[in-house]
Amino acid sequence: MTLLTPSRFSARFGLSTPIALAPMALAAGGALAAACARAGALGLVGGGYGDLTWTQREYTLALQAAGTGRIGCGFITWKMDEDASALDWVLDHADAERPRAVMLSFGDPRPYAARIAASGAALICQVQRMDQVPQAIEAGAQVIVAQGAEAGGHGMNALNGRATLTFVPELADWLAAHAPQTLLLAAGGIADGRTLAAARVLGADGALVGSRLWATAESLAPQGAKELALATDGDGTARSAVFDILRRKHWPAPYDFRALRNPLHRHWEDRIDALRAAPEEARAAYDAGVQAGDFTAAHATVGEAVGLVRDLPGAGELIARMEAQALTLLCGAAGSAHQL
Repeated sequence: MTLLTPSRFSARFGLSTPIALAPMALAAGGALAAACARAGALGLVGGGYGDLTWTQREYTLALQAAGTGRIGCGFITWKMDEDASALDWVLDHADAERPRAVMLSFGDPRPYAARIAASGAALICQVQRMDQVPQAIEAGAQVIVAQGAEAGGHGMNALNGRATLTFVPELADWLAAHAPQTLLLAAGGIADGRTLAAARVLGADGALVGSRLWATAESLAPQGAKELALATDGDGTARSAVFDILRRKHWPAPYDFRALRNPLHRHWEDRIDALRAAPEEARAAYDAGVQAGDFTAAHATVGEAVGLVRDLPGAGELIARMEAQALTLLCGAAGSAHQL
């Protein structure tokens, strides 16, 4: 399985590159999803917490800028258990404007599977551990995303998380034996052609790219956060509950949040229980940081791949670079193997 021939993921979704935009809440808006779609990738709008007004605006923008066929949407599953109106709005579109795919993460997808299937959208389920996979298969997932703990934003905590390097091939083997028609995307640390090629060699049909597309011109992430990411290496992130507490996000265990390890985070990262018990002062500092664009307090949502982020190109340029580098590497590997 290499990029030398079209991947099953590219063929299934009519893509020219085996990349999907991670539906990052508040960052993967319509402009970024459309840019990815125009570049031949699957553009997933970050419906995130299910804010109806935000989803309506950004999904509509994506359709207007890119047309149909390569646009979808992603949601946080446990949040939809409280309010699924944004999902219903997306699925209620006329046939030509319905999402090509809907991605669900962090919760049981089965209550939403039937209405997604009835719309004609493909169901993509993100998992972080092997024991979550049968539930996704039962829900009818056409694509499963194996998210390693390296990923930015929300994911499995350090106690339960998996590394992309070992999780992807293990899940690829399981799917080959139990659900061979189900496609697999790798997520977590995919940020250039080398890591895209690695994902394919490990057995994935493609990659879900988050942090690297977060650091692009079309991303809705604050410019100050992007510029800070350029000055940070892969040692500079941490996974914890700090920013969820500061943002008043009540995430269920065992999920937490990876972001840049700024001074406010460092102040509290070893005192999580104390922060939970009395968060008011820290929240005031965080809120002031957000208001001022001060990322010594406000969060910047990136994963360990931030060490591979060295510029802020347009998404189309970035995707072209990633694909070209991956092809060069895999063609070279194929040539070496042939010579052996």
